[in-house]
Amino acid sequence: MEKYLILNTLSYPVLSLLLLVPLIGAVVAMFLRGDTLIKYWSLAVTLVTAVISLPLWTCFDKTTAKYQFVELRHWFPSLNLDYVVGVDGISVLLVLLTTFIMPLCVLCSWTYIQTRMKEFMIVTLLMETAMIGVFVSLNTVLFYIFWEGMLVPMYLIIAIWGGARKDYASIKFFLYTFAGSIFLLVSIIALFIKTGTFFIPELMEHQYGFAFQLWVFLACALGFAIKMPMFPFHTWLPAAHVQAPTAGSVILASILLKMGGYGFLRFCLPMAPAATLYCMPYLIILSLISIIVGGYLALGQTDIKKLIAYSSVGHMGFVTLGIFLLNDAGIKGAMLQMINHGVTTGALFILIGLIYERTHSREIADNNKLGMFMPIYVTFLGIFSLSSLAFPGTNSFVGEFLVLFGAFEKYPLVGAAAIPGAILAAAYMLRLLQKMVWDDSDGHAHHHDEGHDHGDSHGHGDDHGHALKDCNAREILQLAFLTIFVFWIGLHPTPLLEMMDSSIAHLTQQVEAGSLLPEAAHPGHHHALLTQAGAWVKSLVSF
Repeated sequence: MEKYLILNTLSYPVLSLLLLVPLIGAVVAMFLRGDTLIKYWSLAVTLVTAVISLPLWTCFDKTTAKYQFVELRHWFPSLNLDYVVGVDGISVLLVLLTTFIMPLCVLCSWTYIQTRMKEFMIVTLLMETAMIGVFVSLNTVLFYIFWEGMLVPMYLIIAIWGGARKDYASIKFFLYTFAGSIFLLVSIIALFIKTGTFFIPELMEHQYGFAFQLWVFLACALGFAIKMPMFPFHTWLPAAHVQAPTAGSVILASILLKMGGYGFLRFCLPMAPAATLYCMPYLIILSLISIIVGGYLALGQTDIKKLIAYSSVGHMGFVTLGIFLLNDAGIKGAMLQMINHGVTTGALFILIGLIYERTHSREIADNNKLGMFMPIYVTFLGIFSLSSLAFPGTNSFVGEFLVLFGAFEKYPLVGAAAIPGAILAAAYMLRLLQKMVWDDSDGHAHHHDEGHDHGDSHGHGDDHGHALKDCNAREILQLAFLTIFVFWIGLHPTPLLEMMDSSIAHLTQQVEAGSLLPEAAHPGHHHALLTQAGAWVKSLVSF
């Protein structure tokens, strides 16, 4: 195993602590009394977890593609099953994203959650353990345990603290993702039968026949495409987002969706490289459809949360497009876009939660003309809206630019077909920004003179004028923290790109090795399919 791993040299088991601290925090929270104590305890636990994760950034060796900070313990020797965790340049950034988003999830629930606070914080902490476990597992069984383990907390977050249609949304979320997970489990079993190991780095090195690769790829890709979610498996996402509480939407957007992209990079590309090359045009076509359809659907929404949810379909389409371009720029752009989407869309959902607490509505028509009354709020809204549409100087611009650069470098027609997605993003985000900040008036409308019938089933008050106070210190802290990353990544992305460089270079080498199988590459077939994709997008835009 030394060929793949660099054992942890820190004085403490950093990755195991990242898994244990939220878990222990959840157990301790069961015995605490009082909502205020529960909130401060949960915030402390998530902050401690974030601090523990800092050495993953400061001590990470950027020059190697090996897995680092590795901890290895024998688990079930008779099955050749070990507890083994580690991170490389692909997973380390997603672990850090998780540990730094979770304190914000606690903060944005501070006043939003008004019932069963203890239970909410417990499932949130359990969720953190499961999500980190997905990104650090180097064993397929351990990976699957964490992958399935996060379904239950997320289901509970939507089903208990969600909106009016929470039952429908939670069941739909669970059934979709669980169905995809079954196919993933089948592929894990098939790989073990074929190789006799659950160790992910060894599974990447095995040579499989094309037919076996194709079935494994299709089984895994289905599970990951649902998680992304990718067209046509995207219908669970808007329902889940709209009904989930603010923290649930932030977790979904910032972290859960990224697990689909991570799965493609960790399983499909290195373990089934020949099948990846063969299926590449189909995945690129689906990615282009996701970009265009997500943008069109977002453009027609009147519910702010549903608009951002559909925008996620389009943004994640850029992620899968970058991944299946199978070149360095495309994959780096996809990785960066996953981080960017976690920052930007997480912040937008926090902003939606803040205004919902004040006006008790997520309709654009009920939340317009805010510029005169909430200047701090609309400043943050403007920053994150511009980031979402990939305005130059913001984080999303760098990721989207790299994906488009990779597309034009390899398939210019694909790059051209993706451009309308960027235009649509500008259209729906600028429309949202205009309506919420100014509307079509001079901005001098007075909310306290309007209707007061905005109460809801969550027990929020009805005083609309009184509710329209600008962001308080707690809310400013959350948004300012995320704003730092918008401009840091937008103006200086080099540290993040250097972190992932060696691992992505190694991944592209693994995929190129798959082209040795004659069934993998059919250039004429690929070109014809991608030409059809370009024609489809052109006709859709014309329509």
